[in-house]
Amino acid sequence: MAHSNEQSLKQVINELLSAYKLDKKLYQVKLINSWETVMGKAIAKHTTEIFIQKKTLFVKLDSAALKQELSYSKTKLIQILNEEAKHEVIDEILFM
Repeated sequence: MAHSNEQSLKQVINELLSAYKLDKKLYQVKLINSWETVMGKAIAKHTTEIFIQKKTLFVKLDSAALKQELSYSKTKLIQILNEEAKHEVIDEILFM
């Protein structure tokens, strides 16, 4: 019986992403894209910029009160966002 060298398309894509070191970037994009879903439209509306650098999510908001309010929930937000991305992408959030 001959050995099969078949893999699922998902496996091949995951291997390619990993080989070219694009998998981490993909998870970052998933996390950023989930911001509105996780936080809701009201908070997303006040978000002017969002990016990830060295496992830290930087979120620029146009409301000082909202920055203060969200800073109390950092730990829970990190957990929810990582779960949404299905990978541990961030370990810190900075509200600017």
